[in-house]
Amino acid sequence: MSGALSHLRVLDLSRVLAGPWCGQNLADLGAEVIKVERPRVGDDTRHWGPPYLRNDEGCDTSEAAYFLSANRNKQSLTLDFTHAEGRRLVRELASKSDILIENFKVGGLAAYGLDYASLKAINPRLIYCSITGFGQSGPYAKRAGYDFMIQGLGGLMSLTGHPDSGEGGGPVKVGVALTDILTGLYATVAVLAALAHREKTGEGQHIDMALLDVQVACLANQAMNYLTTGVSPKRLGNAHPNIVPYQAFPTADGDLILTVGNDSQFRKFCEVAGHVEWGSDSRFSSNGQRVAHRAELIPLIRQVTVFRTTAEWVSVLEASGVPCGPVNDLEQVFADPQVIARGLRIDLPHPLAGSTPQVASPLRLSASPVEYRQAPPLLGEHTERVLSDVLGLDTSQIAVLRSQGVI
Repeated sequence: MSGALSHLRVLDLSRVLAGPWCGQNLADLGAEVIKVERPRVGDDTRHWGPPYLRNDEGCDTSEAAYFLSANRNKQSLTLDFTHAEGRRLVRELASKSDILIENFKVGGLAAYGLDYASLKAINPRLIYCSITGFGQSGPYAKRAGYDFMIQGLGGLMSLTGHPDSGEGGGPVKVGVALTDILTGLYATVAVLAALAHREKTGEGQHIDMALLDVQVACLANQAMNYLTTGVSPKRLGNAHPNIVPYQAFPTADGDLILTVGNDSQFRKFCEVAGHVEWGSDSRFSSNGQRVAHRAELIPLIRQVTVFRTTAEWVSVLEASGVPCGPVNDLEQVFADPQVIARGLRIDLPHPLAGSTPQVASPLRLSASPVEYRQAPPLLGEHTERVLSDVLGLDTSQIAVLRSQGVI
């Protein structure tokens, strides 16, 4: 059974995370994705280690775990487009592709004749997705943008971490490069929308994706909390600005996340906790009152939760229909029976290590399921195959390109 996008070819000129994440989504959905990398160097993240993938003897290979997270199902073509012949080959590949992804600085590819206007002239159907820190316009357009910087500039770190007044207070970044990931996801959505437009009109288009735009858009309810009041939300640690109780609480052996979403669930929690009177207390009987009296309610709950283990709380609260859960480390995550049942860890054959672990795509399509065709590629692993199969070059022509340092 073919993937939903198996009729498409993607030319991926991007590096690091946001662009490659988009490319991996498209590849998982069946698209042929050709990843263009610098000869001998490759994607920056190939060198972002340790940790590295280990072989059967437990020794590090050349493949950084970071690179392995975002480049599954792709073919690696090493090509130097600072060389005139390299530029010609990229243009020829673009003429035979449906989608191009790039994350160079604004105007960076124009000097090589690989910008959207230049490639549109040879392939009007091309969907050209540019991913930058700040977009193609505005006073910051020419600045480089990185996830950590954007988390701060875009407001996420003003909402993440403990209050300034408390112990350990201050801004904290999210533990993964979330802005990059979200940008890769939004870029995937934009590409699919552009494909739908092309289906109707026959025309490609330019997609302008900016990390800052995505970060601000993903402030969601917190952005609206500010826009409707004019008051900037503050850091609340693990607490929720609009719902109480909706945070982590200490237990006898760790922590419990309690996510009470409505008044009925709160009353059920009070029964399990042995304090049914909280449910009828005028300070706590509605969510609005609980938010207003947060400082009174939270210490009361903390005094109760410490007398049972996390597992005990999860057991009794789930039985009563109160949403809750533990705070797992990654070892516990991948040992969790639900994670195992959903197959969220997969293993793919790898030439250097026998196999490599991967995190499965969360996309579950009944008629055109995600495909896991191959592990993230070695640097230049598919150079000769792409040049031969896509561009029709013979072995002697490929040998000349190699001797010239083009590939």
